[in-house]
Amino acid sequence: MTKIHEGASLLGVQAKLPASPDEAKLDLVPNPHKGVAYLVRFTAPEFTSLCPVTGQPDFAHIVIDYAPGEWLIESKALKLYLGSFRNHGAFHEDCTLRIARDLVAAMTPQWLRIGGYWYPRGGMPIDVFWQTGAPPEGLWLPDQGVPPYRGRG
Repeated sequence: MTKIHEGASLLGVQAKLPASPDEAKLDLVPNPHKGVAYLVRFTAPEFTSLCPVTGQPDFAHIVIDYAPGEWLIESKALKLYLGSFRNHGAFHEDCTLRIARDLVAAMTPQWLRIGGYWYPRGGMPIDVFWQTGAPPEGLWLPDQGVPPYRGRG
């Protein structure tokens, strides 16, 4: 049986979508391979948030890559956290960096990068990229696999 972090509360129970990222909880589980440089990828191809000016929905394909430290992000908690942006008004840059920084603060990975591939607003896609620094030596970094905008999908 996998031991979860003592503060974890979402795994194995019914949980409602948090109303906002501020209300969301990022549960952690211990990394069974501490000290090994390996990559974990989460892909959210149907991420949504709201435009803070118009209130209209914005859509993105979010790719999160990280090399774990002592902790892993529990996937159900991450799905609920990402879903909590559905009613959150923020610009593309803010959403993308908020996700990355919240994840870094929660689990302190060896390394993390995020690609926010946003669908066009006003006819122009806005892609946002960020990483914590240089990746660990020997870490395999595959391409994030999201093509330049030509009707992504």
